[in-house]
Amino acid sequence: HVQLVESGGGSVQAGGSLRLSCAASGYLYSSYCMGWFRQAAGKEREGIATIDGDGSVIYADSVKGRFTISKDNNKNTLYLQMDNLKPEDSAMYYCAAGPLIGDDCSPRRPTKFSSWGQGTQVTVS
Repeated sequence: HVQLVESGGGSVQAGGSLRLSCAASGYLYSSYCMGWFRQAAGKEREGIATIDGDGSVIYADSVKGRFTISKDNNKNTLYLQMDNLKPEDSAMYYCAAGPLIGDDCSPRRPTKFSSWGQGTQVTVS
């Protein structure tokens, strides 16, 4: 069982940057797919980015060119560097992990992920 804990959220002005972290504990294979998702108040959950065991990444169009997903297998930590933030990026951000391969490791497949963190709030004004 994998436990995920996000951190790094906060309030920032438009155009600013934040770096989110997701610390994983428990039995996490380096081959696992990991991802970031977000949900704004009154809106559906949105997939942001995923990274698979080989380091291949997929981004949602809404964040492409502004957000960067990465991971440190030695530290069992997933990151999301967010630059040029916009008010529409305000949301609760969640990290997720799962033994996914191929097309299942995608921001468009949130239901495939088996482990989720509690979330960290990002507010852009």
